[in-house]
Amino acid sequence: MSLTKFTSITGACVPVPGPDMDTDRIIPSRFLKCITFDELANVMFWDERFDENGKSKSHPVDDPRFRGASIILGGANFGCGSSREHAPQTIRRSGIKAVIAESFAEIFFGNSTGIGLPCVCASAEDIAALSRYVSEHPETEITIDLQSMTASWPDGSIPIRMPAEAREALTRGRWDSIAELLVNLDAVEKKNAELPQVSASC
Repeated sequence: MSLTKFTSITGACVPVPGPDMDTDRIIPSRFLKCITFDELANVMFWDERFDENGKSKSHPVDDPRFRGASIILGGANFGCGSSREHAPQTIRRSGIKAVIAESFAEIFFGNSTGIGLPCVCASAEDIAALSRYVSEHPETEITIDLQSMTASWPDGSIPIRMPAEAREALTRGRWDSIAELLVNLDAVEKKNAELPQVSASC
Protein backbone atom coordinates (compact mmCIF):
# COMPACT_ATOMS: atom_id res chain seq x y z
CA MET A 1 0.00 0.00 0.00
CA SER A 2 1.45 3.37 -1.02
CA LEU A 3 0.17 6.91 -0.85
CA THR A 4 0.23 9.53 -3.60
CA LYS A 5 3.20 11.87 -3.43
CA PHE A 6 2.03 15.42 -4.06
CA THR A 7 4.89 17.33 -5.64
CA SER A 8 2.74 19.38 -8.01
CA ILE A 9 -0.96 19.90 -8.66
CA THR A 10 -2.28 21.36 -11.91
CA GLY A 11 -5.78 22.55 -12.70
CA ALA A 12 -8.05 25.46 -13.53
CA CYS A 13 -9.08 27.76 -10.69
CA VAL A 14 -12.35 29.04 -9.29
CA PRO A 15 -12.25 32.19 -7.13
CA VAL A 16 -14.34 31.93 -3.95
CA PRO A 17 -13.65 35.37 -2.46
CA GLY A 18 -14.09 36.67 1.05
CA PRO A 19 -12.63 36.00 4.51
CA ASP A 20 -13.79 33.55 7.17
CA MET A 21 -15.25 30.84 4.93
CA ASP A 22 -16.37 28.68 7.85
CA THR A 23 -17.04 24.95 7.79
CA ASP A 24 -20.82 25.43 8.10
CA ARG A 25 -20.77 27.40 4.88
CA ILE A 26 -18.53 24.80 3.24
CA ILE A 27 -20.94 22.03 4.27
CA PRO A 28 -24.18 22.75 6.18
CA SER A 29 -24.75 20.59 9.24
CA ARG A 30 -27.71 18.69 7.78
CA PHE A 31 -25.34 16.95 5.37
CA LEU A 32 -23.31 15.48 8.22
CA LYS A 33 -25.75 12.56 8.50
CA CYS A 34 -24.07 10.80 5.57
CA ILE A 35 -23.02 7.17 5.97
CA THR A 36 -19.89 7.52 3.85
CA PHE A 37 -17.90 10.54 2.73
CA ASP A 38 -18.62 9.58 -0.89
CA GLU A 39 -22.11 11.00 -0.37
CA LEU A 40 -20.61 14.46 0.08
CA ALA A 41 -19.66 14.94 -3.56
CA ASN A 42 -21.20 18.12 -4.95
CA VAL A 43 -22.81 19.41 -1.72
CA MET A 44 -19.88 21.78 -1.20
CA PHE A 45 -21.08 25.35 -0.44
CA TRP A 46 -24.68 24.17 -0.85
CA ASP A 47 -26.43 27.00 0.98
CA GLU A 48 -24.11 29.50 -0.69
CA ARG A 49 -25.12 28.11 -4.08
CA PHE A 50 -28.87 27.50 -3.76
CA ASP A 51 -31.85 29.09 -2.00
CA GLU A 52 -34.48 27.16 -0.03
CA ASN A 53 -36.28 26.33 -3.29
CA GLY A 54 -33.16 24.95 -4.94
CA LYS A 55 -32.75 27.98 -7.20
CA SER A 56 -29.19 28.91 -8.09
CA LYS A 57 -27.66 31.94 -6.40
CA SER A 58 -25.00 32.13 -9.14
CA HIS A 59 -22.13 31.01 -6.93
CA PRO A 60 -18.71 30.98 -8.64
CA VAL A 61 -18.45 27.16 -8.59
CA ASP A 62 -21.63 27.05 -10.73
CA ASP A 63 -20.38 29.68 -13.17
CA PRO A 64 -19.99 27.99 -16.59
CA ARG A 65 -16.62 29.75 -16.97
CA PHE A 66 -15.23 27.76 -14.06
CA ARG A 67 -16.80 24.39 -14.83
CA GLY A 68 -14.27 21.66 -14.13
CA ALA A 69 -12.06 23.87 -11.98
CA SER A 70 -10.04 21.87 -9.45
CA ILE A 71 -8.28 24.58 -7.44
CA ILE A 72 -10.10 27.01 -5.14
CA LEU A 73 -8.80 30.55 -4.61
CA GLY A 74 -9.98 31.62 -1.15
CA GLY A 75 -9.54 34.40 1.40
CA ALA A 76 -8.23 34.69 4.93
CA ASN A 77 -9.07 32.18 7.67
CA PHE A 78 -10.46 29.62 5.23
CA GLY A 79 -12.09 26.67 7.01
CA CYS A 80 -12.72 28.41 10.34
CA GLY A 81 -15.60 27.50 12.66
CA SER A 82 -16.39 24.00 13.88
CA SER A 83 -13.81 21.27 13.42
CA ARG A 84 -15.96 19.00 11.21
CA GLU A 85 -13.79 16.79 9.05
CA HIS A 86 -16.63 16.66 6.52
CA ALA A 87 -15.59 20.11 5.25
CA PRO A 88 -12.35 19.09 3.52
CA GLN A 89 -13.98 15.78 2.56
CA THR A 90 -16.76 17.49 0.57
CA ILE A 91 -14.22 19.79 -1.09
CA ARG A 92 -12.01 16.90 -2.16
CA ARG A 93 -14.91 14.69 -3.24
CA SER A 94 -16.39 17.52 -5.29
CA GLY A 95 -13.35 17.38 -7.55
CA ILE A 96 -11.14 19.99 -5.89
CA LYS A 97 -7.47 18.99 -5.75
CA ALA A 98 -6.03 21.95 -3.82
CA VAL A 99 -6.89 25.26 -2.15
CA ILE A 100 -4.90 28.49 -2.31
CA ALA A 101 -5.92 31.00 0.38
CA GLU A 102 -4.49 33.82 2.47
CA SER A 103 -4.60 31.64 5.59
CA PHE A 104 -6.33 28.55 6.96
CA ALA A 105 -7.92 27.57 10.24
CA GLU A 106 -5.53 25.16 11.94
CA ILE A 107 -7.88 22.18 12.36
CA PHE A 108 -9.21 22.50 8.81
CA PHE A 109 -5.64 22.60 7.51
CA GLY A 110 -4.71 19.46 9.44
CA ASN A 111 -7.84 17.60 8.32
CA SER A 112 -7.11 18.58 4.72
CA THR A 113 -3.50 17.43 4.84
CA GLY A 114 -4.65 14.14 6.36
CA ILE A 115 -6.77 13.30 3.30
CA GLY A 116 -4.30 14.51 0.68
CA LEU A 117 -5.88 17.91 -0.02
CA PRO A 118 -2.98 20.37 -0.26
CA CYS A 119 -3.72 23.83 1.18
CA VAL A 120 -1.19 26.56 0.44
CA CYS A 121 -1.06 30.22 1.40
CA ALA A 122 -0.38 33.27 -0.75
CA SER A 123 -0.62 36.99 -0.10
CA ALA A 124 -3.95 38.80 -0.42
CA GLU A 125 -2.51 40.88 -3.26
CA ASP A 126 -1.30 37.84 -5.21
CA ILE A 127 -4.60 36.00 -4.77
CA ALA A 128 -6.58 39.06 -5.86
CA ALA A 129 -4.40 39.48 -8.94
CA LEU A 130 -4.64 35.78 -9.80
CA SER A 131 -8.42 35.84 -9.28
CA ARG A 132 -8.74 38.75 -11.71
CA TYR A 133 -6.54 36.93 -14.22
CA VAL A 134 -8.48 33.65 -14.13
CA SER A 135 -11.79 35.55 -14.28
CA GLU A 136 -10.60 36.97 -17.59
CA HIS A 137 -8.88 33.75 -18.69
CA PRO A 138 -10.85 30.94 -16.98
CA GLU A 139 -9.29 28.26 -19.15
CA THR A 140 -5.87 28.95 -17.62
CA GLU A 141 -4.34 26.08 -15.69
CA ILE A 142 -2.30 26.81 -12.59
CA THR A 143 0.48 24.54 -11.36
CA ILE A 144 1.08 24.42 -7.62
CA ASP A 145 4.65 23.21 -7.15
CA LEU A 146 5.33 22.01 -3.60
CA GLN A 147 9.04 21.71 -4.29
CA SER A 148 9.72 25.22 -5.60
CA MET A 149 6.78 26.58 -3.55
CA THR A 150 5.29 28.54 -6.42
CA ALA A 151 1.95 28.68 -8.17
CA SER A 152 2.62 29.33 -11.84
CA TRP A 153 0.81 29.72 -15.15
CA PRO A 154 2.03 30.63 -18.66
CA ASP A 155 2.03 34.38 -17.93
CA GLY A 156 3.45 34.44 -14.43
CA SER A 157 3.88 32.93 -10.99
CA ILE A 158 3.44 33.77 -7.31
CA PRO A 159 5.19 32.47 -4.19
CA ILE A 160 3.22 30.18 -1.90
CA ARG A 161 3.73 28.99 1.67
CA MET A 162 3.02 25.84 3.65
CA PRO A 163 4.28 24.56 7.03
CA ALA A 164 7.34 22.37 6.52
CA GLU A 165 5.81 19.34 8.26
CA ALA A 166 2.75 19.29 6.00
CA ARG A 167 4.86 19.87 2.89
CA GLU A 168 7.12 16.94 3.79
CA ALA A 169 4.16 14.66 4.49
CA LEU A 170 2.53 15.47 1.15
CA THR A 171 5.64 15.35 -1.02
CA ARG A 172 6.89 12.12 0.56
CA GLY A 173 3.49 10.40 0.47
CA ARG A 174 3.22 10.20 4.26
CA TRP A 175 0.08 12.27 4.83
CA ASP A 176 -2.23 9.47 6.07
CA SER A 177 -1.24 8.28 9.57
CA ILE A 178 -3.41 5.13 9.40
CA ALA A 179 -1.93 4.13 6.07
CA GLU A 180 1.53 4.76 7.52
CA LEU A 181 0.84 2.21 10.25
CA LEU A 182 -0.52 -0.34 7.78
CA VAL A 183 2.46 0.07 5.45
CA ASN A 184 4.83 -0.45 8.38
CA LEU A 185 2.82 -3.17 10.13
CA ASP A 186 5.81 -5.52 10.36
CA ALA A 187 7.85 -2.85 12.16
CA VAL A 188 4.92 -2.11 14.48
CA GLU A 189 4.55 -5.81 15.39
CA LYS A 190 8.33 -6.13 15.88
CA LYS A 191 8.39 -3.17 18.24
CA ASN A 192 5.37 -4.53 20.08
CA ALA A 193 7.17 -7.84 20.63
CA GLU A 194 10.15 -5.96 22.09
CA LEU A 195 8.06 -4.12 24.67
CA PRO A 196 7.57 -5.53 28.19
CA GLN A 197 4.34 -7.45 28.48
CA VAL A 198 2.30 -6.08 31.39
CA SER A 199 -0.70 -7.92 32.75
CA ALA A 200 -3.67 -5.91 33.95
CA SER A 201 -4.85 -6.57 37.49
CA CYS A 202 -8.15 -5.74 39.13
